[in-house]
Amino acid sequence: MIRKILMILALPVFLSSCSKKATQGKTTITASFYPLFVMLENICDGADAHISMLAPSDTGCLHDYQLTTKDMQAISKSDIIVVNGLGMEDFIDKVLEEKKDSTIVAGEGFLTVDDNPHIWVSIAGAIYEVRNIADRLCELDAKNAEIYSKNAESYIEKLQNLQEEMHDSLDKAAGSKIITFHEAFPYFAAEFNLDIASVIEREPGTAPSPKELSDTVAVLKEANEKTGRTIPLFAEPQYSGASAKIIASETGSEVYELDPAVTGNGGKDSYIEAMRKNMMTLKEALQ
Repeated sequence: MIRKILMILALPVFLSSCSKKATQGKTTITASFYPLFVMLENICDGADAHISMLAPSDTGCLHDYQLTTKDMQAISKSDIIVVNGLGMEDFIDKVLEEKKDSTIVAGEGFLTVDDNPHIWVSIAGAIYEVRNIADRLCELDAKNAEIYSKNAESYIEKLQNLQEEMHDSLDKAAGSKIITFHEAFPYFAAEFNLDIASVIEREPGTAPSPKELSDTVAVLKEANEKTGRTIPLFAEPQYSGASAKIIASETGSEVYELDPAVTGNGGKDSYIEAMRKNMMTLKEALQ
């Protein structure tokens, strides 16, 4: 019994030792949240680097995320930090002042619309960020530069193939109106020429007021009359679709799901799989 207790007490030390060995001599790279981590999984594959992320992979929206002590330690120990930027990571901005020379802002230089930071949701935006991250990694970590560059080009080619596949599937629906859950899809909609007629919740997790719901119902009814078809509603898998269901009951619209690929179970192809699922959903909803 005493032996078991001693083994248990020693376990944290053992795990800490294992963790140090896993990263020893490697370039440690920390992503702020899930979409960037997936990009790093692709870019850093086979490199002498250890990647991790701050916000858990099921976090969803970062607007209410609070830094933990563990996050602070990870930032301090990381050689390189990768963030989306453009206001997405307000929770971390002040902390990164001390590491600005080793921080990669994936969205830096991207032409935004209304300061919207969700650029990775479009395929073109994801390609932009992958290239930005890879270029800066090559500058900051020369020993792995060749691997980063080669992996990035390979992943970008996959994304370009996905982009072409999605255009082949969705271009027939160009100009179609949709109602989205929150403001995560303007770049996606622009890329595939979809018209976002209204947004149900401006901030995810913040239920729209009765007036906002009423306004969205009015917009949807008017659009339905003008187009002669029922405009679909798109909730997101990360949040409750209660508001969308209320609007659907008032308008007869169907509720579908579009995934902004902000959460997931990991895997190098998880972004591609999420976007391909979005393609199939849109194809069904807009047929």
